[in-house]
Amino acid sequence: MRNILVTVMMLVVVILLFNAIVSKDTTGTKAQIQSQGDTANTKISLITP
Repeated sequence: MRNILVTVMMLVVVILLFNAIVSKDTTGTKAQIQSQGDTANTKISLITP
């Protein structure tokens, strides 16, 4: 029973960290990758917005 509780708590921590680091609205990793990708597309002019 204790092992299951520890596993569930670790999964909750991982989910919270993922939300805080990767999918944060303006400063998360996803937003930074999207921003740099948009900039790169503009510079090479293959995709017009």
